This record gives sequence, structure tokens and C-alpha cells, in this order.
Amino acid sequence: MAAITASMVAELRAKTDAPMMECKKALTEAEGDMAKAEELLRVKLGTKAGKAASRVTAEGVIVAYTEGNTGAMLEVNCETDFVTKNDSFLALANAAVKLVALNNPADIAALGELPYTQDGFGPTLEEVRKGLIGKIGENMSFRRFKRVAGGAQIATYLHGTRIGVLVEYEGKATAAKDVAMHVAAMKPVALTSNDVPAELIEKERFGFSAQFSDHACGNSSHLISPFRLRIKVRTK
Repeated sequence: MAAITASMVAELRAKTDAPMMECKKALTEAEGDMAKAEELLRVKLGTKAGKAASRVTAEGVIVAYTEGNTGAMLEVNCETDFVTKNDSFLALANAAVKLVALNNPADIAALGELPYTQDGFGPTLEEVRKGLIGKIGENMSFRRFKRVAGGAQIATYLHGTRIGVLVEYEGKATAAKDVAMHVAAMKPVALTSNDVPAELIEKERFGFSAQFSDHACGNSSHLISPFRLRIKVRTK
């Protein structure tokens, strides 16, 4: 059997980004055949991904990408907060959200089938995801995305890694940024008061009626201020 040298292990690691010990084991099993060792690693890392698939991914990040009048936002989940700071995990997330913006996939499954690189060659996003699971040892998944494209401009705001906002606008970028921050902070249910669902307005009106009934006699619904109701709905 061919001797497994440190340079061979380093070369295989450079090609696959797999852990050093996994590279050495693969080369040993392949008797020094680099191509065979690569294939062994691909299968092994894929198997690890399959075993991890059932584990809960309760942590994660939200990433955004804009280009021209197109914007996208994507939630990528993992098992622990530690992995959310991993460079490889973040690179995967940012590459994936760019694919959403540029390719407009129908759903998460379609996103996973897209080539990872823009030249259209090489592994798919799903293959890269599975490979990274094998290397890091944690399950990770793409949960949901939103894409906006049209004639208007796009502003984004990320509050840490947990809250993200896309705003389609016409006008000043600074104002759009302020609006995006306001949306992140207040979570409005609609763009204007006219867009608020009637059932929500009635629910709020009922809530205020109950408050007044504790302090007034008889029917107090006429005491409810439309202005107060409007403020409540807008800031809910």
C-alpha cells in the first residue's frame, strides 16, 4: 500500500475541505488513490448529513441580498448558536440568498437544485449543504425565503441575525432605511390604515370596549376614540 504523506492529506483537504483525520482515513482506505479518496469522502459526508437530518434546527440566521431592483431574504437554520458564527455556514447562507435573488426558485426544493456557483458548473446548493453538514457535524436547513422584484428600489435591514426586513420603495434611500428599521421594531400588520383587515379592527374595538366596561356603566363603545384605535392597530 502506498504511504500516506502529510502533503497528500493536505491536498485532499484543500479539494474537499473535510477534516484532516477524515482525509487521512479516506486516503488510507483508498490506498493513496486521490480520486477514490474524494469519492469516499463525498459518500461519507453525505451519510453523515442523512443521519443529522432528523435533528432539530432551532438556531439560525437571516441573510439578505439586493441587486438593482431585486431583493431577497432567506432564513437558514442550524442546531446551535455556535454554528451561526461559522464562516463556512455564513458563506453557504449568503450564497443561497444570492441564488434566490438571481434565479427566483419556486420553493426550497428548487433552490437546492440550483448550481452553487454562478457559472452553472459544479455541485448543487443541496450537495454543498450536505457536505457542510458532514464537515461541521450539525444539521442545517433552508427554512423559507422571500423575493421582491419590480420597478421600484429595494432597501433591506437586518437586526442582528434574527430579524430581517425588505422594503420596496420609490424616493430617498435614507427614508426607506428608516422605514425598514421601523418595520423591524414595530411589526406593522399593513402598509396603511386602509389595508388593515376588518376583522383585526373589530378585534381591537372589542378589546377597548372591554376596557371601558370595567370603568363605565352601560354601552361604552361610543367612547372609543378612532384615533386611539388607529394608533393601536398601527403599532401592534
